[in-house]
Amino acid sequence: MKPLTTLRSRTVVLPFENIDTDRIIPARFLTTTQRTGLGRVLFNDWRYLADGSDNPDFVLNQPEAKGVEILVAGRNFGCGSSREHAPWALADYGIHAVLSSEIADIFRSNALKNGVLAVVLAEGEHRYLLEHPGIELAIDIAGGFIELPDGGRFTFELDAFARHCLLEGVDQLGFLLKHEESIAAYEKKIAA
Repeated sequence: MKPLTTLRSRTVVLPFENIDTDRIIPARFLTTTQRTGLGRVLFNDWRYLADGSDNPDFVLNQPEAKGVEILVAGRNFGCGSSREHAPWALADYGIHAVLSSEIADIFRSNALKNGVLAVVLAEGEHRYLLEHPGIELAIDIAGGFIELPDGGRFTFELDAFARHCLLEGVDQLGFLLKHEESIAAYEKKIAA
């Protein structure tokens, strides 16, 4: 994973409530353990028509959504079954942050472990972002705030370990491997 310290991007808004992990990446695409290539099937059943062509009405297929890295989603984003493929697909597509007033716990945990910032906002803050699609935001992970175009800020809570891992660009295993020498020294000491 790459370190995620700050993020500056326009937003894309997907206002629907209860977007489950099967909507994020349908189960028929879960036949791989590779993290790459899943971006092409992100929101597959919304993004593509029956003949496989782009659905011109879907927000990610709009020209203004090109290169957008921040998704503002409706309430209860990521509900449903637990699958790491959902944050993998978001990251592979280029979405590095999901903002909502409610994010399913398992999805949020999986996202943070895989380098995708998942932020729960207050209702009023969330409503503002839903009503202002395409605005440019600056997210400061270390500072725990989102800066609006007018200079206003929304603050957000983030577990200290998740924040550390995002800032360092490591997952849980990567964190442990960085401390391999200390762990070995401790184990040697205990064994003696």
